[in-house]
Amino acid sequence: MLLEGGNQVSASLFPQEVQLFRHNGFVKLPTQFSLEKVRALKTVILQNIDQAIEPVVRQNDRIIRISNLWSRGRVFRESIASDEILDPLEKLLGSNIEFVLNRHNHVYLRDRSSTHSLEPHRDVMHWSRTIVTVLVYLEDTSVENGCTHVVPGSHHLPDLLNFADQEHLNKIVREQCIPVPMLAGEMLAIDSMIIHSAGRNQTDGTRMSMTLGYHSVDELLPVDNSKRVLVRGQRIYRGNDIN
Repeated sequence: MLLEGGNQVSASLFPQEVQLFRHNGFVKLPTQFSLEKVRALKTVILQNIDQAIEPVVRQNDRIIRISNLWSRGRVFRESIASDEILDPLEKLLGSNIEFVLNRHNHVYLRDRSSTHSLEPHRDVMHWSRTIVTVLVYLEDTSVENGCTHVVPGSHHLPDLLNFADQEHLNKIVREQCIPVPMLAGEMLAIDSMIIHSAGRNQTDGTRMSMTLGYHSVDELLPVDNSKRVLVRGQRIYRGNDIN
C-alpha cells in the first residue's frame, strides 16, 4: 500500500481495473512517481539533451527524443524497475517481467513544432506479440499541450495494414478517439495493439513523457534474449523438448 494525501492507495490493480484494461486496452495505474523523482528524471533528461548524448532524434535541428534510457544511468534503471510500475503490472503480466530494450525505451520532449507520432498508430503489428506500454508523464498533459489520445477497444480490431477500407478506418479513428489528460508523475498502461497517438502541442510550453515497454517472460524461449532485461521474477523455460 502507498500513501497519498494521508490515505492508503493500493499499489496493485483491482480485478475490475484489469478487466477494464483487457476490454478497453488502457488503464491509469493507481501508482505514480513522486514529484521528487519526476524532478530528478527531468534534470538528467535535460542534461542529456543539452549535451546531445546519443542516441537522439532531431526535428528541425532540435532534439525531441533521447533513446536507450536503460543505458543512460541509474535514475532511469531504477525508475524502469520501480515498484510503482512493476507492482500494478504484475496483475497484467504475471510475476516474471522483462523490460523491452528495442521498443520504446525513450523520452519525448514535445513543443508546438513537434510532429512525431501525431498519426494514429499501433506499437506492435500482431496481438500474439503484444507488449504493455507504460507512459510516464513528467509534465502535466492536457488537450491543449498534446495529451495521449486512444481509441478504446481498438486492440480488438483486425490487422490494420491490410484493412481494405482505409478511409472508413480513418473515420472510425476520428470519431472514436478520446483524449487522456494526465498529471506529472502519473502513468498510463496501454495494450500496444490499441490505436493511439500523441496530441498536437498548441501551447508555448513543453510536454515531456517517458515511454517504456514490458513483456512477460517467454517460457518457450530457451536462451536469454539480449533485447530483454529481467526486471522482476525469474526467467523460466517450460518447453517440453527437455522432457
